[in-house]
Amino acid sequence: MGLLALVEDRPTPKAVYNWRVYACAAVASFAACMIGYDSAFIGTTLALPSFTAEFGFKNYSPSHLALIKANIVSVYQAGAFFGSLIAYVSNWFWGRKNSLYGFAVVFMLGAGMMLGASAERGLGLIYGGRVLAGIGVGGASMIVPIYISELAPPAVRGRLVGIYELGWQIGGLVGFWINYGISKTLAPSHSQWLIPFAVQLIPGGLLLFGTFWLRESPRWLLGQGRREEALRNLTWIRQLPADHIYIVEEVSFIDAALEEQRRVLGGGFWRPFVAVARNRQTQWRFFLGGMLFLWQNGSGINAINYYSPTVFASLGITGTNTGFLTTGIFGVVKTTLTLVWLLFLIDRLGRRRLLMAGAIGGSLCMWFIGAYIKLAGVQSAKKADAKLSSGGIAAIFFFYLWTAFYTPSWNGTPWVLNSEMFDQNVRALGQASAAANNWFWNFIISRFTPQMFLTMGYGVYFFFASLMVLSVPFVYFLIPETKSVPLESMDRLFEVKPARKANKTVLAELKEQDEEFRHDVEGAGLSIVKEGKGAHLEQAMA
Repeated sequence: MGLLALVEDRPTPKAVYNWRVYACAAVASFAACMIGYDSAFIGTTLALPSFTAEFGFKNYSPSHLALIKANIVSVYQAGAFFGSLIAYVSNWFWGRKNSLYGFAVVFMLGAGMMLGASAERGLGLIYGGRVLAGIGVGGASMIVPIYISELAPPAVRGRLVGIYELGWQIGGLVGFWINYGISKTLAPSHSQWLIPFAVQLIPGGLLLFGTFWLRESPRWLLGQGRREEALRNLTWIRQLPADHIYIVEEVSFIDAALEEQRRVLGGGFWRPFVAVARNRQTQWRFFLGGMLFLWQNGSGINAINYYSPTVFASLGITGTNTGFLTTGIFGVVKTTLTLVWLLFLIDRLGRRRLLMAGAIGGSLCMWFIGAYIKLAGVQSAKKADAKLSSGGIAAIFFFYLWTAFYTPSWNGTPWVLNSEMFDQNVRALGQASAAANNWFWNFIISRFTPQMFLTMGYGVYFFFASLMVLSVPFVYFLIPETKSVPLESMDRLFEVKPARKANKTVLAELKEQDEEFRHDVEGAGLSIVKEGKGAHLEQAMA
């Protein structure tokens, strides 16, 4: 078993791992580029001298200025929270593809509104535009992971959903560096700070036009009774004929899950809500999914993303360009490690190991940073030309080490888990809940981070370190490993106790079921014709 070896739930033809499934994931993940770009560019834009001068930031007290910055950042998260809930409605009635198109349009309208802001008009257009843009990205954040997970073969599902996280980091990388570039090359002016706002239109436009090429999820189409279209899309995505045994098995698994859904729930928009209300196991999964995003945001990542100049100033880094440069390096580290996570870790090491290792290592780094700030008294140093001490350099090292622990663990893994853990009955509602939880906790952190730094100082780092410690027993005792388990088997996975042993138990059961299925196929007068690792069905000769 090499590092890139795939753990499959059943024999899988090589054709299944084709360019189309990766391309669909990549196009849908332009939504993540929109999110990542905003999380990175807004904090450094608020620190640009041209922006602060145009809107008169120097005339405000520190507490009032912290409130304004917090409002500019957090109205976006508030819009995203409601967008993720609205997406459940559109997802139900219009499907994954059309909903994604609609939210891309809303985002583009919001991004365009922000370009009209000026000293004369005030910040109103930025506030309003960020609400609309937030609704757009909130809806997309609910739809994209579930869309990708429904298209993905189980063995590479984590990798494909991870492309969504990669898009987030690529957007963030551009956002972190763009203000450094314009601050070095352009004189302070209205156009200087307007450029970062305008760049939002690029990933939004790519998503908008890319949705015309995407195919609708076969699982959603089968649930709507559009069987012929579902089979066309599935065979197109898998690059296999409709009578291939892999397609026959996959459709039979989806049909069985849908039949179980109809038997248990019936039909209708409100039935998933009834299912959640009546089923404690489903409620438990909703709780687990939401808590994963509490721990993710409790790591401090969004405090750093949205207020990176403030964070680096607390470590003793002074000067606008120096702060932007340090922030840009942070973006490079995150993007590089996301690639490592995507290609080598998520489908090889699994979800549980990554989360626990990332939390333990990241916590130790946060404890060191907080202790350094406390002992060195960094926050009392006000000189613009102050040099970093050896302790300050060590603190910066531990900050990047924290990034190395956090990025390949808590950055994208909660999204992967939430895209997998809900059964067909409530999957769309579960993803809406997960996205709403993400944006709720994101809003809390982004809204109060400036005030936390003003009042808590070094205690902010101890706060985040403590939450990372608490996440370890949560994952160890409560989160089962979802790696390589088909979506249709998630109910069984969450039934097995203890959670840490559930993955091995379920994969062993699936292997036995696959052998029984093949025996039944041959007993029905059909033969399985081998094709490399795959096979297709043919009528047995008399």
